[in-house]
Amino acid sequence: MPLIPEILLHQADEPIGLWELTEGEFRSEQPPPFWAFAWAGGQGLARYVLDHPEVVAGRRVLDVACGSGLVAVAAAKAGAATVRAVDIDPLAIAAVGANAKANGVTVEAVCADILDGPADADVVLAGDVYYSQSFATRMFNFLRRARKAGADAYAGDPGRAFRPQAAGTEVASYDVPTTMALESVTKKHTSVWRLP
Repeated sequence: MPLIPEILLHQADEPIGLWELTEGEFRSEQPPPFWAFAWAGGQGLARYVLDHPEVVAGRRVLDVACGSGLVAVAAAKAGAATVRAVDIDPLAIAAVGANAKANGVTVEAVCADILDGPADADVVLAGDVYYSQSFATRMFNFLRRARKAGADAYAGDPGRAFRPQAAGTEVASYDVPTTMALESVTKKHTSVWRLP
């Protein structure tokens, strides 16, 4: 990934073919293979964490809706005390394990839906999570509860339609290289938001 050359990431070579093989227009119960791609919001958040290691250094970090584990790997590389990556897709959890191993870091990967419970972390990171109304609402409520409980909370977002108006303070922005197949553009302007 040009924006994050210090991280190795296993990704799908051809996104549309993999999507059709694993899910195919919602024809099965299997969720789409979000874990197989480095989405712009996750890339921007990973870049921010690597550029600002003080955000996670020595702290307990949670990467929620982690997908491939890109942000979790960045947090581990930046010196987090512990990193837990959580996703509802068991294939994402396998991808996290492979990507952590490829980068020589330790990440605890957990398959669960934790959005209705506590974060149990010092820092909560969420990359590219505002892609549908229902999920964005649940995620934002989770991040706000984590923040009220004392955790720092950051979200990487490339201008998705369902980013909450009260997303927080923009702390960084990047032009993230992407593919036409995933985003219909070759660069996606992406912001990192810190919840107030």
